[in-house]
Amino acid sequence: MNLQGQRDLLLLTEVERDGAVTQRSLASKLGVALGLTNLYLKRLARKGHIKITTIPSHRVRYLLTPQGFAEKSRLTYLYMEYSLSHYREMRARLRETLSRAARNGTKRVVIYGTGELAEMAYLSLREMHITLVGFVDDHQQEAFLSYPVWPPEALSEWEFDAVLLADFDQTAGHRTQLRQRHVPDSKIIALAPSA
Repeated sequence: MNLQGQRDLLLLTEVERDGAVTQRSLASKLGVALGLTNLYLKRLARKGHIKITTIPSHRVRYLLTPQGFAEKSRLTYLYMEYSLSHYREMRARLRETLSRAARNGTKRVVIYGTGELAEMAYLSLREMHITLVGFVDDHQQEAFLSYPVWPPEALSEWEFDAVLLADFDQTAGHRTQLRQRHVPDSKIIALAPSA
């Protein structure tokens, strides 16, 4: 699913949830400028997916049309299909990477990060009977998957064979953090984001 489809799905979902939603709120959820949000809404109106009304005359309201409901259903299906495909691909890549690490003697792994990729990594470690030493993350968080989350400084006190980087957006920063904590590159496992 492309970015435009994801944005359309978000807009249609928000309009269905609250017809009085503001463009400023929508812009914030989309992560785009207010003017661009206005253009997206006008495009959806031109396509017949939403109707823009002003009742009372000073308040804009958005209504999902029958075509809008159908488009939202179609986009939801595409998004679910995309998400499942992405999940399967990432799980396969994690299993392959961790299998290779296990063949090289890796038995105890730290997961650096606490997002969706970290959750998939945790499941893969359990399936492969590799020991999870713990989770570390730069953000203040007490627990993740019922495990305590530690700051990277805790690594100096742990015994581990590898650190799995589980946040694509922070890979470079996490590598820097690990080098500062004298973790050699040979102990860092990173997946590249899929193209």
